[in-house]
Amino acid sequence: MTDFKLYNKDSAPEDSKPLLEGSEKEFGMIPNLHAVMAEAPGLLKAYQDVHGLFADSSFNEDELTVVWQTINVYHSCHYCVPAHTAIAKQMGADDSITQQLKSGETLDNPKLQALRSFTEAMLEKRGQVSSTDLNAFFDAGYGNRQVLEVILGISQKTMSNYTNAVAETPIDEPFKKFK
Repeated sequence: MTDFKLYNKDSAPEDSKPLLEGSEKEFGMIPNLHAVMAEAPGLLKAYQDVHGLFADSSFNEDELTVVWQTINVYHSCHYCVPAHTAIAKQMGADDSITQQLKSGETLDNPKLQALRSFTEAMLEKRGQVSSTDLNAFFDAGYGNRQVLEVILGISQKTMSNYTNAVAETPIDEPFKKFK
């Protein structure tokens, strides 16, 4: 496989240095994903910006976790599944959600299951969802805004999941216990 470097604040390209400083401030460390993305400052900035936008969407902590982990599991992301398990815990999301998503079980909450099903349909159909898919999502209590916010979440996770796949990003020590 290709050899991707893990950058730090000293070794990173100049445009990535302030971005890595922001990562360290937010997470108390520079996550390896960010250290890899630093090679392309535009990717790291886009990822950080889209992460912030999605985190500030209309979704609550449990819903954010459903979208993030549904995408991570769908893409079999060795890095993001444990990382977002840790993030979900930190946010106070229900632990059972992550466990059910990882094991392929139906979620206990029907509204969250509808969010998962819609997110999976968006991924599987590459956005070409049917009126049946949309109506099931709307019947669960979601609207047009949430349709578009799922697309935002997919955008964020596609950047990280694909990066981790090609770079074989090593899992950070704090996330290893959530593998």
